Amino acid sequence: MSLDDYRRKRDFAKTPEPAPAARPGSASGRRFVIHRHEARAVHYDLRLEHGGALCSWAVPRGFSFDPKDKRLAVRTEDHPIEYLEFTGVIPRGQYGAGTMLIWDRGTFDLVVENDWDTAVAKGELKFVLRGRKLRGEWHMVK
Repeated sequence: MSLDDYRRKRDFAKTPEPAPAARPGSASGRRFVIHRHEARAVHYDLRLEHGGALCSWAVPRGFSFDPKDKRLAVRTEDHPIEYLEFTGVIPRGQYGAGTMLIWDRGTFDLVVENDWDTAVAKGELKFVLRGRKLRGEWHMVK
């Protein structure tokens, strides 16, 4: 995905969300952020740095600390690297309206160093999070 969907859905004159930088970030970063998004329904947004952007998934029921639990994660549009630091209130009437709070952040590594795009397309992305709250191995499967 590119940042085109992100740009198209937002009016940067009305939202405090960051506009993507003219030059995208480094393709080699391995940072993540999880936002608690108090929108129409409270959910969490997982964002993993890849290719100069943040690949993003909405996690409606949040994260479980029990490895047996499964949680739905819905792929959403990529977000700019600047979203690693974003907290704020997206105004009513704007896409994603509601409060965005950083719930967790840190770094991650892929469990198997393979082609990211292939792993995401196959639904077999496995990674280790090193955050303040979430630590350990996570699997995103279709």
